[in-house]
Amino acid sequence: MSTSYQEWLQRDRGSLEARVAEAYRLWESCVMCGRRCTVNRLNGSMGYCKAPRNAFLCSWNPHYGEEPPLVGRYGSGTIFFSSCNLLCVFCQNDDISHGREGKEYTPAQLSDIMLSLQNQRRCHNINLVTPSHQLPPILEAIVLAAKAGLDIPIVWNCGGYESLQALHLLDGIVDIYMPDFKFWESDPARRFMNTPDYREVACTAIKEMHRQVGVLKLDFSGIAKRGVLIRRLQAFGHAQWSCGDKTACPVDCS
Repeated sequence: MSTSYQEWLQRDRGSLEARVAEAYRLWESCVMCGRRCTVNRLNGSMGYCKAPRNAFLCSWNPHYGEEPPLVGRYGSGTIFFSSCNLLCVFCQNDDISHGREGKEYTPAQLSDIMLSLQNQRRCHNINLVTPSHQLPPILEAIVLAAKAGLDIPIVWNCGGYESLQALHLLDGIVDIYMPDFKFWESDPARRFMNTPDYREVACTAIKEMHRQVGVLKLDFSGIAKRGVLIRRLQAFGHAQWSCGDKTACPVDCS
C-alpha cells in the first residue's frame, strides 16, 4: 500500500508545496488547534502552547512501547515535539510539555531525522507525537523528506483537540491518525486541561480523521498502514468522565 503523500507527490508536486504555503499563511493568525489563539506565529508571537516558529523537538528514536500495530519488529519512528496545545495537569511527559525541554530544528533538519528513522533505523512509520501546534514546519519537513525518498506511513499522534483547518491541511498526507479521547464531560476537561469544549472539538476532529483515512488497516504482519486508532483516557474511579454512556468508540463515525 502506497503512502498518501507519495501518491500525491507523484500526481502533483506543486499542489503539495502549495499546501505548505497555506499552512504558514494560517500561522499568521494561528488556528492550528481547538484553542484558536489567533496570534501571529510567523513573527515569533506565542500562543497558549508557547512554541516557537521552528519545529521544537525533544527526542526521536525507534519506540517499542507504542500501540502494537505501530511497533512491529523495528519499532515506531517516534519524534517527540516539545510543548503542547493542551498542557494537561496529569501529563506523563511533563518535562517535555510543561517544561518545554528540547531545542529548535529547521524543516530541513527535521526531514533528515525522518529519513534517518526510515533508512538507518528501519522503523515502520514516522510517529509525530504532540504535533498539532507545530504543523507548518512539520508539513514542510514531510514534503522535503518525501522528495528524498521517505515512503513509510505518517502517524499524527495527537491529543484530539484539533481544528478542522489544520486537519484539512493534512488530508492526503497523514496515513494514520492516533488521537486521544480524554474527556466526555466538560467539567474535568475544564479543570484538567482548560478546555470545556473538548468533547465537541474532539468528536468533530475524529469524524474528519475518519473521513480522510477510514478504519484502521493492517498489512499481513499486523502493522498499521492507514486509518484511525483512538486511545481512551481511563480516570480510575471516574469512568464517566471519559466514557459518558459510551462503552466503545466515543464518536459515531457512521
